[in-house]
Amino acid sequence: MAQPGPPPSSTVPETMTFLNSARYYSDLHGVHNTRGSGFPGLKKRGHNLGSRSWILIDSKGNSKVVELDKFTLMRRCSLPSRDLRLLDPLFIYPSTILGREKAIVVSLEQIRCIITADEVILKNSLDGSALQYKSELCKRLETSKDQYDDLPFEFRALELALESTCMSLDAQVKELEKEIYPVLDELASSISTSNLERVRRFKGHLLALTQRVQKVCDEIEHLMDDDGDMAEMYLTEKKERRDDLTNNDVCDQTITTKENVNVVSKSAPVSPVGSYSGVPKLQRALSNISSSKHGSFLSSSSGGENVDQLEMLLEAYFVVIDNTLNKLLSLKEYIEDTEDLININLGNVQNQLIQFELLLTAATFVATIFTVVTAVFGMNFDDTVFENASTFNWVLIITGVSCGLLYLAFLIYFRHKKVFPL
Repeated sequence: MAQPGPPPSSTVPETMTFLNSARYYSDLHGVHNTRGSGFPGLKKRGHNLGSRSWILIDSKGNSKVVELDKFTLMRRCSLPSRDLRLLDPLFIYPSTILGREKAIVVSLEQIRCIITADEVILKNSLDGSALQYKSELCKRLETSKDQYDDLPFEFRALELALESTCMSLDAQVKELEKEIYPVLDELASSISTSNLERVRRFKGHLLALTQRVQKVCDEIEHLMDDDGDMAEMYLTEKKERRDDLTNNDVCDQTITTKENVNVVSKSAPVSPVGSYSGVPKLQRALSNISSSKHGSFLSSSSGGENVDQLEMLLEAYFVVIDNTLNKLLSLKEYIEDTEDLININLGNVQNQLIQFELLLTAATFVATIFTVVTAVFGMNFDDTVFENASTFNWVLIITGVSCGLLYLAFLIYFRHKKVFPL
C-alpha cells in the first residue's frame, strides 16, 4: 500500500496564503508610503524627528559620524528617556555618571557620551574638550591593540573621560590662580575701585568653578561608596555572561527538542492538529525556564561582584579632583585673608580720621577761647586795664597758657581712653 505523500500546494489553507501575500503587500507598499512615493501628496511625519549628530567609536579605535534620534538611542543602549536628557546640549546639568544594564551614561563638563561594552557614542560638538576626547580615545585604542591591558573597553573610555575632566578643571584652576594672585597683592598694597571690581569678578568665577569641581568630586565619591552602582558598570563581563547564558539556553533547548522528538517518534502517532498546538506550549515552557534561569544567574553573580578594579580607578581620580578642590579652597582662604587685611586697613584709616576730627575739635575750642577774649576786649567800656598797656599783654599770656593746658588735658584724656595710640 502506497504511503501518503505530502499534501499538494493546493491543500495549503487559503487563509495562510492570504496573510502572507497581505504581509508582503503591506511591507512593500508601507516602505514606499513612508518614503512618500506611494502618495505624493502625503507629508512625512516623524521621520528623523529629533535626530542629532553623534560620533561612534568602536573598540578598535575607528570612528564615524552618524545621525541618531532619541528612540534609536533608547533601543540601542536600553536607556530610559530621562538619561538622554543629561546629554542634551540645550540643558545644563551637573556632572553625572550613571551605570545602567547595557551602558554607562557620562556627563562630565563638556564630555557627554554613552559607553557600552563595544562602542562609545559621543555627542558631536565643536567644543575642544569633546574633539580632544575623541582623538585621544582613538589614539589609545589603536596603540593598545597589540598591548596587554587588563582594563575592559568601558573602563578605558570612562578613565579617559575622568582624566580629561580632571585635567581641564585643574588647568582652569591654575589659570585662575595666575590671574587672581597678582590682583590680590596689588589690592592689599593699594585699595582702589578698579581692583575691588576685579576681585569681585574673580570671586564669582571662583565660586562657580568650586561648585563644578565639588560636584565631580561628590559624584566620584558617591560611586566609590556604592558597590551596586560600580557593579552595574562592568558591561563587558555582563555581556559575556549574557552570551554564555544564551548559548547554554540554546544548547538546552536543542537537547530538549531532540529528546521530545525521540519520545514522540517512539510513542503512538498523534494527529497533526495536536502536534502543531503542542509546539508553542513547549516553546513557552522553555522560555519560562530560560528566563527564570537567567534571572537567578544574574542575581547570584551580581551579589558577589568584585569591584576592586573600578574602585581603584575611581580612587586615583578622586585624589586628583580632591587636590584641585583643595587649591580652590586655599585660594578662597587667601581671598578672605586679603579681605580681612583690607578691612583692617580701612578701620585704621577710619581711626585716623576720627583722631584728626578730635584734634580739630580741640583746636577749635582753644581758638574759641581767644575769640571770646578778643570779643570781651573789643567792647566799648571803660576799665583800668586799658590804662596800662602791659596789663593787656599779661591777659594774652594767661589766656594762651590756659588754652595750652586745656589742650594738653584733652590729649591726656583721649590717650587714657585709648583713642590715640601711645
